[in-house]
Amino acid sequence: MAHPVGVTAEPDTHHEGRPEGVAADEFRAALTRLAAGVVLVTAHDPEDGPRGEDVGMTATAFVSVSLEPPLVMVSVRNGSRMDDLLERQPLWAVSVLAEGQRPIAGRFAMKGRVSDRLLFADVPHERGAISGALLIEGALAVLECRTEQRVVAGDHTLVIGRVLRAATPATESGPLAYFRGRYRHLD
Repeated sequence: MAHPVGVTAEPDTHHEGRPEGVAADEFRAALTRLAAGVVLVTAHDPEDGPRGEDVGMTATAFVSVSLEPPLVMVSVRNGSRMDDLLERQPLWAVSVLAEGQRPIAGRFAMKGRVSDRLLFADVPHERGAISGALLIEGALAVLECRTEQRVVAGDHTLVIGRVLRAATPATESGPLAYFRGRYRHLD
């Protein structure tokens, strides 16, 4: 890289990178400094029981990928219930959580839970007309998606979905955010 006249490049005083990458604790500590929105990803498993089963997962690794076509991406842990379901069920939904929906985010972030049926029991929701997945009432936005591509990336799979329907219910609430390992709201 060229430097302007009279400016010299400073020697790199940072530690040399490791060929295998940064240590997990260093990586985690650095990324807690990135504020992220919080969403609830849901899908309906028609194969689980006579009426099927609704599955939910809190995510902060959710982004817009493309406007044309409308694509979004969510990162799911390999081998998780949501990963297994989205591997065979192409339709899913996303509810962008509002600041008052912190309890919903917390309950669907728990590891090792037996059934999501009880977690959804007292959460106001409706079923998406396209995806059949649950959409959380009071969310800032809801999206119904169809998987276009799955990319394995380390211990997670990036699920890229085409947005088939998007709605922004009327609400005055702000977004629920995640920063430094805690749920936050913006002032």
